[in-house]
Amino acid sequence: MLALVLVAASLMIGRVTATTEAVPSTRSAEAGFARDMQTHHDQAVEMSIMVRDRTDDAAVRLLAYDILTSQARQSGQMYGWLATWGLPQASPEPAMTWMHRPIPGEGGAHAGHAAGSESGVDPALVPETMPGMATRAQLDELESLSGRAAERRFLELMIAHHEGGVDMAEAVVARSSLPVVTDLAKSMVAAQRSEIQLMQDMLAERAA
Repeated sequence: MLALVLVAASLMIGRVTATTEAVPSTRSAEAGFARDMQTHHDQAVEMSIMVRDRTDDAAVRLLAYDILTSQARQSGQMYGWLATWGLPQASPEPAMTWMHRPIPGEGGAHAGHAAGSESGVDPALVPETMPGMATRAQLDELESLSGRAAERRFLELMIAHHEGGVDMAEAVVARSSLPVVTDLAKSMVAAQRSEIQLMQDMLAERAA
């Protein structure tokens, strides 16, 4: 319920902030990032809810709450961007395609408007999964654990998840000139790098 409230509130924030800038196209880096990072964030929320139900450890529960609330809020903002831009929430191309287009100004690509490059991408270069995403088997494993075992598995999976999220956020910063997008992406990089260090320390404390 809390996640839904945060998404609803952040959707309104996303609508307001997205109306002040240029409108990207549906295959732009901005639109691709907004769609794919929502999916990425949704899994972080799912894992955070799982571990809060499987441990009484105050530190882990607080971390999970912080991840749950911040990423649900950001997911709502990105949903709001797409709605304001008049773009579909569903992507017209495979996930992560935007991340494998040339960076404007590099490798012969020409810097364009805020929507970024939309040149073709070799399908073989697009990964089948987003960086850092846990598999269904890994989520099922987390769901089967409790106590310290659940804490350790959550931290392992979330460290990898955050590392993938940082890669995605840095990729859109390199491909976008829209402040509403780059500002949020930069804040994600800073927050998730900080949380990665915290989780690495927490995992070391819980080593078997």
